[in-house]
Amino acid sequence: MPRRQPPPPRLWLVSDARNDARLEAAVARLPRGSGVIFRHGHLGPVERRARFDQVARAARRCGHRIVLAGSPALARRWGADGAYGHPRLLARGPAMLRLATAHSLAEIAAARRARADAVLLSPVYATRSHPGGPPLGPVRFLLLACLAGLPVIALGGMTAMRAQLLPVHGWAAIDGLTPADS
Repeated sequence: MPRRQPPPPRLWLVSDARNDARLEAAVARLPRGSGVIFRHGHLGPVERRARFDQVARAARRCGHRIVLAGSPALARRWGADGAYGHPRLLARGPAMLRLATAHSLAEIAAARRARADAVLLSPVYATRSHPGGPPLGPVRFLLLACLAGLPVIALGGMTAMRAQLLPVHGWAAIDGLTPADS
Protein backbone atom coordinates (compact mmCIF):
# COMPACT_ATOMS: atom_id res chain seq x y z
CA MET A 1 0.00 0.00 0.00
CA PRO A 2 1.49 3.41 -0.92
CA ARG A 3 2.28 5.81 1.91
CA ARG A 4 -0.23 8.57 2.48
CA GLN A 5 2.36 10.76 4.17
CA PRO A 6 6.11 11.28 4.19
CA PRO A 7 7.80 9.35 7.00
CA PRO A 8 7.11 10.82 10.43
CA PRO A 9 9.87 12.86 12.07
CA ARG A 10 12.32 10.94 14.24
CA LEU A 11 12.16 13.37 17.17
CA TRP A 12 8.94 14.46 18.91
CA LEU A 13 8.27 16.91 21.70
CA VAL A 14 5.08 16.04 23.62
CA SER A 15 3.25 18.91 25.31
CA ASP A 16 1.36 18.90 28.56
CA ALA A 17 0.73 21.11 31.59
CA ARG A 18 4.24 20.42 32.96
CA ASN A 19 6.09 21.95 30.03
CA ASP A 20 3.57 24.56 28.88
CA ALA A 21 5.44 27.58 30.30
CA ARG A 22 8.62 26.51 28.48
CA LEU A 23 7.01 25.06 25.36
CA GLU A 24 8.05 27.70 22.81
CA ALA A 25 11.65 27.56 24.05
CA ALA A 26 11.63 23.78 23.72
CA VAL A 27 10.15 23.96 20.22
CA ALA A 28 12.85 26.45 19.16
CA ARG A 29 15.60 24.10 20.39
CA LEU A 30 14.42 21.11 18.35
CA PRO A 31 16.32 20.28 15.17
CA ARG A 32 14.52 21.49 12.03
CA GLY A 33 12.02 18.90 10.80
CA SER A 34 11.13 17.54 14.24
CA GLY A 35 7.56 17.06 15.44
CA VAL A 36 5.41 18.49 18.20
CA ILE A 37 2.52 16.52 19.70
CA PHE A 38 0.07 18.96 21.23
CA ARG A 39 -1.95 17.40 24.06
CA HIS A 40 -2.90 20.04 26.64
CA GLY A 41 -5.91 18.10 27.90
CA HIS A 42 -5.79 20.21 31.05
CA LEU A 43 -7.24 23.21 29.18
CA GLY A 44 -10.85 23.89 28.31
CA PRO A 45 -11.82 23.74 24.62
CA VAL A 46 -11.49 27.47 23.86
CA GLU A 47 -8.20 27.85 25.74
CA ARG A 48 -6.84 24.63 24.22
CA ARG A 49 -7.58 25.81 20.69
CA ALA A 50 -5.95 29.21 21.31
CA ARG A 51 -2.86 27.56 22.81
CA PHE A 52 -2.69 25.10 19.91
CA ASP A 53 -2.65 28.00 17.44
CA GLN A 54 0.24 29.63 19.33
CA VAL A 55 2.29 26.42 19.48
CA ALA A 56 1.50 25.56 15.85
CA ARG A 57 2.84 28.94 14.70
CA ALA A 58 6.03 28.44 16.72
CA ALA A 59 6.46 24.91 15.38
CA ARG A 60 5.95 25.90 11.75
CA ARG A 61 8.37 28.84 12.06
CA CYS A 62 11.00 26.25 13.00
CA GLY A 63 10.06 23.84 10.20
CA HIS A 64 8.40 21.26 12.48
CA ARG A 65 5.25 19.21 12.03
CA ILE A 66 2.42 19.72 14.52
CA VAL A 67 0.13 16.87 15.54
CA LEU A 68 -2.99 17.24 17.66
CA ALA A 69 -4.07 14.78 20.32
CA GLY A 70 -7.54 14.05 19.02
CA SER A 71 -9.35 12.56 16.08
CA PRO A 72 -8.16 13.05 12.50
CA ALA A 73 -11.33 15.05 11.81
CA LEU A 74 -10.58 17.45 14.68
CA ALA A 75 -6.92 17.68 13.65
CA ARG A 76 -7.97 18.58 10.10
CA ARG A 77 -10.38 21.27 11.37
CA TRP A 78 -7.65 22.80 13.52
CA GLY A 79 -5.10 22.75 10.69
CA ALA A 80 -2.79 20.19 12.30
CA ASP A 81 -0.48 18.00 10.23
CA GLY A 82 -1.78 14.88 11.93
CA ALA A 83 -3.63 13.23 14.80
CA TYR A 84 -2.35 11.45 17.92
CA GLY A 85 -4.14 9.07 20.26
CA HIS A 86 -5.46 5.63 20.98
CA PRO A 87 -5.96 3.52 17.85
CA ARG A 88 -9.78 3.62 18.30
CA LEU A 89 -9.63 7.40 17.97
CA LEU A 90 -7.57 7.20 14.77
CA ALA A 91 -9.54 4.52 12.93
CA ARG A 92 -11.76 6.96 11.00
CA GLY A 93 -11.35 10.31 9.34
CA PRO A 94 -9.38 12.05 6.64
CA ALA A 95 -6.04 10.78 5.39
CA MET A 96 -3.32 12.49 7.39
CA LEU A 97 -0.40 11.58 9.64
CA ARG A 98 -1.62 9.24 12.40
CA LEU A 99 0.45 8.58 15.52
CA ALA A 100 -1.02 5.88 17.75
CA THR A 101 -0.29 5.23 21.39
CA ALA A 102 0.51 1.67 22.42
CA HIS A 103 1.62 -0.14 25.55
CA SER A 104 1.24 -3.76 24.41
CA LEU A 105 1.29 -6.03 21.39
CA ALA A 106 -2.53 -5.92 21.22
CA GLU A 107 -2.47 -2.11 21.04
CA ILE A 108 0.23 -2.23 18.35
CA ALA A 109 -2.03 -4.53 16.30
CA ALA A 110 -4.90 -2.08 16.83
CA ALA A 111 -2.63 0.74 15.61
CA ARG A 112 -1.91 -1.18 12.40
CA ARG A 113 -5.64 -1.76 11.86
CA ALA A 114 -6.25 1.97 12.40
CA ARG A 115 -3.79 2.76 9.58
CA ALA A 116 -1.32 4.44 11.94
CA ASP A 117 1.82 5.80 10.31
CA ALA A 118 3.80 5.19 13.51
CA VAL A 119 3.25 4.01 17.04
CA LEU A 120 4.48 5.71 20.21
CA LEU A 121 5.35 2.70 22.36
CA SER A 122 5.57 3.45 26.07
CA PRO A 123 6.66 3.70 28.73
CA VAL A 124 10.17 2.52 27.94
CA TYR A 125 11.53 3.75 31.27
CA ALA A 126 9.94 5.06 34.47
CA THR A 127 8.27 8.38 33.84
CA ARG A 128 6.67 11.22 35.77
CA SER A 129 3.64 10.93 33.50
CA HIS A 130 2.76 7.56 35.04
CA PRO A 131 4.29 7.53 38.53
CA GLY A 132 4.62 4.03 39.91
CA GLY A 133 3.56 2.49 36.61
CA PRO A 134 5.75 -0.38 35.44
CA PRO A 135 7.95 0.53 32.47
CA LEU A 136 8.44 -1.88 29.59
CA GLY A 137 12.22 -1.71 29.98
CA PRO A 138 14.54 -1.68 26.98
CA VAL A 139 14.46 -5.45 26.31
CA ARG A 140 10.67 -5.81 26.26
CA PHE A 141 10.36 -2.53 24.39
CA LEU A 142 12.69 -3.77 21.64
CA LEU A 143 10.89 -7.11 21.43
CA LEU A 144 7.56 -5.31 20.90
CA ALA A 145 9.18 -2.88 18.46
CA CYS A 146 10.51 -5.77 16.37
CA LEU A 147 6.97 -7.16 16.12
CA ALA A 148 5.30 -3.82 15.37
CA GLY A 149 5.36 -3.84 11.58
CA LEU A 150 5.33 -0.02 11.49
CA PRO A 151 7.71 2.73 12.64
CA VAL A 152 8.14 2.83 16.42
CA ILE A 153 8.77 5.98 18.42
CA ALA A 154 10.07 5.39 21.95
CA LEU A 155 8.31 7.34 24.72
CA GLY A 156 8.58 7.35 28.48
CA GLY A 157 11.64 8.49 30.40
CA MET A 158 13.47 9.14 27.16
CA THR A 159 16.59 11.25 26.73
CA ALA A 160 18.91 11.67 23.76
CA MET A 161 21.42 9.27 25.36
CA ARG A 162 18.81 6.59 25.96
CA ALA A 163 17.45 7.03 22.42
CA GLN A 164 20.88 6.22 20.96
CA LEU A 165 20.65 2.77 22.55
CA LEU A 166 17.29 1.90 20.98
CA PRO A 167 17.43 1.08 17.25
CA VAL A 168 13.92 2.26 16.36
CA HIS A 169 12.50 4.96 14.10
CA GLY A 170 12.62 7.73 16.69
CA TRP A 171 11.88 8.99 20.16
CA ALA A 172 9.65 11.43 22.00
CA ALA A 173 9.73 13.15 25.37
CA ILE A 174 8.12 15.73 27.57
CA ASP A 175 10.75 16.51 30.21
CA GLY A 176 13.66 15.10 28.19
CA LEU A 177 13.23 17.81 25.54
CA THR A 178 12.05 20.73 27.68
CA PRO A 179 14.75 23.13 28.86
CA ALA A 180 14.75 23.56 32.62
CA ASP A 181 16.50 26.93 32.43
CA SER A 182 13.81 28.80 30.46
